[in-house]
Amino acid sequence: MKKIVVLISGSGSNLEAIVNNCNSNNINGEVIKVISNDPSAYGLKRASDLGIPSKIIDHKKYNNRDDFENSLEKYLDQLNPDLIVLAGFMRILGSKITNKYLKKMINLHPSLLPKYPGLNTHEKALSNSDKIHGISIHFVSSELDAGPLIAQGIIDLKKNDKLDEVINRIHTIEHQLLPKIISEICKGNIYLNQSNEINYLNINLKNQKILKIKYEL
Repeated sequence: MKKIVVLISGSGSNLEAIVNNCNSNNINGEVIKVISNDPSAYGLKRASDLGIPSKIIDHKKYNNRDDFENSLEKYLDQLNPDLIVLAGFMRILGSKITNKYLKKMINLHPSLLPKYPGLNTHEKALSNSDKIHGISIHFVSSELDAGPLIAQGIIDLKKNDKLDEVINRIHTIEHQLLPKIISEICKGNIYLNQSNEINYLNINLKNQKILKIKYEL
């Protein structure tokens, strides 16, 4: 069984989806720790309710980013996880920590990368009248939302879509696709090779370079 650590900054709804999939044996793994950089994150309450131990490493208590990341890295080393999942973790991590954990750190981002790295992705998709929108899951590098892409979940945007409606639909596919990818990584079906290229085993890519799934929502 793989040891999973989840990093959060907010509500933790994806954390709950991951834990539920572990508990139902859809993921051959266990969330051994939740780490938040924000002591007020609601996800910490979710973790407590789910019986998952948590740790607060408050970035505001450090003089600079390097000190914060050194503390985070030291704690991750103690946990020795097989997989680190950034699920709504709102900090950009530097090259030292991302290079160290490149092959076992993934991030969920709410856009179809390389479109819209950073914040306010749903607003950007709507204001640009995009026909499609979605989420991306990728290995983490020091460049913002730019590590090797693993998978994307795609939805159609409707002409009169409201922001809240889009956010709800995006959350729905997040809660489905992220546990699916974590499950495949834990099985060894998705991994970075020595050239830092993603290998897929027992997964039909349908002649695409990455796994893309269209959701009818």
